[in-house]
Amino acid sequence: MKLSVVIPAYNEEESLPETLRTLHTTLNRHGIDHEIVVTNDNSKDRTEQVLQELQREIPTLIYYTNKGPNGFGYAVRYGLERFTGDCVAVMMADLSDDPEDLVRFYRKMQETNVDAVFGSRFSKGGKVVDYPKLKLLINRVANLIIRVMTGIKYNDTTNAFKLYKRETIEGIKPFLSPHFNLTVEIPLKAYVRGYTFAIVPNSWTNRKYGESKLKIKEMGSRYFFILLYCLIEKWLSRGDYLKRQNTSGH
Repeated sequence: MKLSVVIPAYNEEESLPETLRTLHTTLNRHGIDHEIVVTNDNSKDRTEQVLQELQREIPTLIYYTNKGPNGFGYAVRYGLERFTGDCVAVMMADLSDDPEDLVRFYRKMQETNVDAVFGSRFSKGGKVVDYPKLKLLINRVANLIIRVMTGIKYNDTTNAFKLYKRETIEGIKPFLSPHFNLTVEIPLKAYVRGYTFAIVPNSWTNRKYGESKLKIKEMGSRYFFILLYCLIEKWLSRGDYLKRQNTSGH
């Protein structure tokens, strides 16, 4: 089962070398067939040159430059249109996600054959390091609202770090979110449409370099829009988008 890892990158020249080397070394050590797909989201720094240099030492690295429209969601979607693996994970360029956790996600999918594996930083075994206090409070409130409104038995929907089968990604297209709300759109659509998922604890560590691209004030209404969109589909679509079971005939 080939694993693709999609990584959006905007002005990440400092973070990428350590992130990509660590990821590649970890997946190689575990013998996992993989590709690393970086979307350079029209960076204004040396991100593209850094990627070109890293390609010489990391044979599984592919990168694309997204000329526009730009934004976190667009960059991830660009990668999700182009990966070649049987399953795909979304990871951050700043090494806030641990590649060893990705190996656990991958093994869980192999063992259980679920359609998706969701990371949780707030279940037993998960942890956050140096998480800004205000951001943490908003995170917990947002995830509580999502749980109450959708009924999903999962406490970290806003966590971008997840693994999906190729068929799952195909089954929840087209994507609507241009920004960070894509991190909520993908798992909620998968849940509403009847795809199976397992939850694996993961750790999150605040970035060493650069600054976070997530602007909380701009995102609140966008997250809420996606939440309402998924609820409307759940309540009113009469099952039109549900996962198709593998049965013969109609």
